[in-house]
Amino acid sequence: MTKPAFEIRRLLPILGAMLLAACTGAAQAASYTMFRDPSCGCCEDWADHVRGGLSAEVVVQDSPDMAAVKDGHQVPDDLRSCHTMVVDGFVIEGHVPAADIARLLRERPAGVEGLAVAGMPLGSPGMEMNGQTQPYQVIAFGKSGRTVFNTYN
Repeated sequence: MTKPAFEIRRLLPILGAMLLAACTGAAQAASYTMFRDPSCGCCEDWADHVRGGLSAEVVVQDSPDMAAVKDGHQVPDDLRSCHTMVVDGFVIEGHVPAADIARLLRERPAGVEGLAVAGMPLGSPGMEMNGQTQPYQVIAFGKSGRTVFNTYN
């Protein structure tokens, strides 16, 4: 093996570690602001899920007029839930799992402005209740329309 090839082979694990750190850092470096109705309890549980799942600091901002928050961030009426988070230019509506938020921040699909889990399905993050679950979908929405981003059964 020639000396340059040996040097490159020695650097590959280091470069791989740096790339992994950069991807993980994207989710951690983003600013997370969650808007919620002050009387809603599940929102804090979901924020804890995001904090743990993304190692992120989530700022919670109480808002007595959540309809205005959702209107301002162009959340479609039929995709609305109890809380709205803004992270790095994206809107996260409802009980979206942290893994899907990380994927959105990593992939940044063209035309997608946010993710939503409509309503408050049992078993979704923040809505855990004695092992009960309901199937639900994470919907990507934006200028390119809507697509199913992930499905949970």
